[in-house]
Amino acid sequence: MTHTGTNTWIVGQGTVAVIDPGPALPAHLAAILAALSPHETVSHILVTHAHADHSALAPALAKAVSAPVLAFGPATSGRSARMAALAAGGLAGGGEGLDHGFAPDALLTDGQVVQGTGWALTVLHTPGHIGGHLCLALGAQLFTGDHVMGWAPPLVSPPDGDMAAYMASLHRMGAGNWGRFLPGHGDPVEDPATRLATLIAHRQGREAQILQALSNGPLTLAALVSTVYADTAPALHPAAMRNALAHLIDLTDRHLVMASPTLSPAATFVLTSPGRGTMA
Repeated sequence: MTHTGTNTWIVGQGTVAVIDPGPALPAHLAAILAALSPHETVSHILVTHAHADHSALAPALAKAVSAPVLAFGPATSGRSARMAALAAGGLAGGGEGLDHGFAPDALLTDGQVVQGTGWALTVLHTPGHIGGHLCLALGAQLFTGDHVMGWAPPLVSPPDGDMAAYMASLHRMGAGNWGRFLPGHGDPVEDPATRLATLIAHRQGREAQILQALSNGPLTLAALVSTVYADTAPALHPAAMRNALAHLIDLTDRHLVMASPTLSPAATFVLTSPGRGTMA
């Protein structure tokens, strides 16, 4: 699910910032150190989110270059009140790839500016993929972590992933005048507006498919995924179930769907208004 691997970005010259150190692999650490010019120093290590393919190398890199690690917070930080309540009530099955041991040296907040010699990064809190996800703006370029990738939509797996927050973050990003997205995986996105529109349309389309499927009667999560994701490779169905559950939680909160006997992956889902198969 990391495509060709994790992108680690080095910002600036002379005194630089490193964004997303990557997985805890000696070869990855060696590649970062080799990419630094002679006598170049690292002043900040910034982590977009606490998934192990982005954050796990941070302690080793910090030790090697004597720089602090900055992030929104530990792995489960930034959960909405709704997701925190679901987690407290026993909702499990998410947490794919969470770096539970991640502990930044300093916390970043929305709108904060991190500066170095010749560069400044503005922090955007973009929850959705997980609650503590950040994007980092360098002028008209935006380092998007896993929130926007050029090759696939991200996994939104409750209670760490939150579909309502994900969509709100996409719309917030859409209000910006971005020239290029630099994602955590895959190639740079040279047409950010089109990519955002595609991701929004994809999720809206999945939502409409879920409502259409439920218009034929109550369904379990597994049955819903078999119907809605019939064109998706079976190996991807476990991830599809997590995305579908994120949609169902959002639809439940919007009173379009009900879960019986209680909201969980084992529930049976039904439309609140029988016969309603599409969004107004």
